[in-house]
Amino acid sequence: MAGKLTTHVLDTAHGCPAINMVVELWLIDAQSGQKTLLKTITTNNDGRTDAPLLFDEELKVGVYELVFVVHDYFAQKLDNLPNPPFLNRIPLQFGIADTTAHYHVPLLVSPWSYSTYRGS
Repeated sequence: MAGKLTTHVLDTAHGCPAINMVVELWLIDAQSGQKTLLKTITTNNDGRTDAPLLFDEELKVGVYELVFVVHDYFAQKLDNLPNPPFLNRIPLQFGIADTTAHYHVPLLVSPWSYSTYRGS
């Protein structure tokens, strides 16, 4: 079975998918802590990516980080955000131990709070 990494961003302030949010995927070296940018994507009309972030042989055991650029997204939707914003970029670090599994990392977000979990 081919493993994969996916994400989904939901805008809880407006009750809708977060369309056109920029998301960065980083790989973190276990020994040095050095980060390598693997890709930058923009969410689609469903708040998802058009394809898995990592699929099959791309998915390796290791520590990864998704960075959600929430301030730019909410700045386009709301006029009264503080400067600097309360939430700017949300980094989520997580480990992948099973390269045959589906790792789904959703983000539920508003300008003031966020929640995540390992989905299916």
